[in-house]
Amino acid sequence: MTNHDWMRLTDETAVPSPSLLIYPDRVEENLRHMIARAGGPARLRPHIKTHKLPQIVARQVALGITKCKCATIAEAEMAARAGATDVLIATQLVGPNVARLLALQRAFPGVKFSTITDDPAVAAELDRGAREAGATIEVLVDLDVGMGRTGIAPGPGAVELYRAIAAAAGLRAGGLHAYDGHLRQSSLDERSAAAADGIARTEALRTELIGLGLAVPRLVAGGTPTFPIHARRADVECSPGTCTLWDAGYGGKLPDLDFLHAAVLFTRVISRPGAHRLCLDLGHKAVASEMPHPRVVFPALPEASALTHSEEHLVIETARAGEFPAGTALYGVPWHVCPTVALHDRVFVVRDGRVAEEWPVVARARRLSF
Repeated sequence: MTNHDWMRLTDETAVPSPSLLIYPDRVEENLRHMIARAGGPARLRPHIKTHKLPQIVARQVALGITKCKCATIAEAEMAARAGATDVLIATQLVGPNVARLLALQRAFPGVKFSTITDDPAVAAELDRGAREAGATIEVLVDLDVGMGRTGIAPGPGAVELYRAIAAAAGLRAGGLHAYDGHLRQSSLDERSAAAADGIARTEALRTELIGLGLAVPRLVAGGTPTFPIHARRADVECSPGTCTLWDAGYGGKLPDLDFLHAAVLFTRVISRPGAHRLCLDLGHKAVASEMPHPRVVFPALPEASALTHSEEHLVIETARAGEFPAGTALYGVPWHVCPTVALHDRVFVVRDGRVAEEWPVVARARRLSF
């Protein structure tokens, strides 16, 4: 980020702070780069939790990326309305969310929806709901390939779960889902080596299922860090997400992924509480705070360090504080962009240095219609 002039607005007075700026030309470049890396749009199923914006989904569709992955039913509805035709909800649906999925399927009969499970009891609940509604739910088995968050280990239990799904009257076996988001080694060679075991076990499971006469229509694998690894494999749908907007966390840690920063936080100095301190209006409510500092990187102040962070304030320390009087605008790249986007109800869209429009962040809501 040595040259950050592209971030700067020609009319800073037009934007309140704190705000999130989106640069669609850079988003477009990232989407095209994703397609090139994957070898074509059909190989991609981008995770839209990163941006939650129908305008970006529509642009993906225009480029031939008609499949997507999401985390919530609200995101799935947003994607369907924006033109996606194949939507995977990569969260195990329980309780009322089963009925919400079925209502979503009825509302968008031209869209193929699917979800995941790692639990025979949940599969049975999905089957029961589908049969009672006179419908069919497509389900992928969610595999734990080392992250330890969700999923069933590739092995006999996964085989039995897949067979149960394939035999259920209300379900259709849709394949396998393997997310390896715990692999973030800076070296691509080290990342690839770390991914090898999960890949081998997943491939062995797929081979075993096919040998049992079961269809395995798709394998959805990876996130952004392992995207270049899975892109080299045949018959795998890649589901990167962060690279749509990019952020400082991955940008500084994964040198092999040369995506462009396309989301920038706009903030102002609101106080100078000491000779070397600046207080910014960039609190927890404007930038994701689940990570250690730095939670935002300021290209104009690369040496600045965070001192305190609260709901509405971020206090940073810099020897250059005297150069930034109260009211001065600063531009920062979020460390983790996905939860940062979810904190903003709208984004300001920047074209040629000016705010051209505002986009509501539609799918930050937990519920749209269903």
